Amino acid sequence: MMQRPPAAPGMPIDAIDTPALVLDLDAFEANLDHMASLAAAAGVRLRPHAKTHKSPVVANLQIARGAVGQCVQKVGEAEILVWGGVRDILVSNEVVSPAKLARLAALAKIAHVAVCADHGQGVDAIAAAACDAGVRLPVLVEISVGSMRCGLPPGPDAVVLARRIAASPHLSFGGLQAYHGRAQHQRSVEERTASIASAAELTGRMVEDLRQAGLGCPIVGGAGTGTFALEAASGVFNELQVGSYVFMDADYGRNHPAPPFKQALFVLSSVMSIPRPDTAVVDAGLKALATDSGPPLVWLREGISYVSASDEHGKLSLEPEARPLKLDEKVMIVPGHCDPTVDRYDWYVGVRGSRVECLWPVAARGAMS
Repeated sequence: MMQRPPAAPGMPIDAIDTPALVLDLDAFEANLDHMASLAAAAGVRLRPHAKTHKSPVVANLQIARGAVGQCVQKVGEAEILVWGGVRDILVSNEVVSPAKLARLAALAKIAHVAVCADHGQGVDAIAAAACDAGVRLPVLVEISVGSMRCGLPPGPDAVVLARRIAASPHLSFGGLQAYHGRAQHQRSVEERTASIASAAELTGRMVEDLRQAGLGCPIVGGAGTGTFALEAASGVFNELQVGSYVFMDADYGRNHPAPPFKQALFVLSSVMSIPRPDTAVVDAGLKALATDSGPPLVWLREGISYVSASDEHGKLSLEPEARPLKLDEKVMIVPGHCDPTVDRYDWYVGVRGSRVECLWPVAARGAMS
């Protein structure tokens, strides 16, 4: 069942029903503008990742600022974005199910849709779906450059797979997917620099191997919010697949230095219990906040920490010098990890200053297939 809207335009922030996903529109728009400016200055294309925001509204605001399209991880996300007006989608992930590939090929009748592969059997399945739908699908070869997740090792096998794609009458070779996810949250700039230097070397060598095989790379994609400047400066990557920059979260804030973006996303919570002077409980627990990347942070409240969560409760610890909380007081929480936190909500509550300006649906919430 869709959640009831927690607010209405014009109401004060304190009147928002909680827990609610709150977007500071001034910070959010500043983040959109800053990343668009950085990508343009670096001479690389911006293809933001919609797995973060799951919203055609956000996607179209990014595209209005120069983004060439969107990345997604799931076919369901691609469908929602295309139906919401986005016309250039890269599924930066493997899709092997015939049913899902049929859906993807159907989308290719109304939008430019590409997908990744790292196995010959996967390529054949994509080709079969494209043939059945009467479309031609671009396919990128995913190579493993450090994440140790999906992707072929760079080298001869990846060239063979690219040739297999290029030889299919129903496919075209779209380039390389080379995302180093593990590097995004390496804390020191030295670690991140070393990781992306290695990834860029591997990817650049792969581009040259493909060139010698007679294949160009329209897309050489990767990068994330933690390392985008390194990929942009590498001379190898031509598309940045940044996602979290639009919102930011507590985990990215632990990088040194943190990415150059403002905290824009919050979970607004209410104090529901004050059992002791040094303890308060809010109504935002595990079902309201993702804690997989570490604890959330209490925003702009000195001496108050979010220390533990259960299903419906978040426990706050108050230092002696902290200003006491009141029952039903509203508390802004910075999620530990923005992407899965967003997927818990049906609505963004956009605020500017002290008032609600808009509500946007999290349209691709739960799109796991």
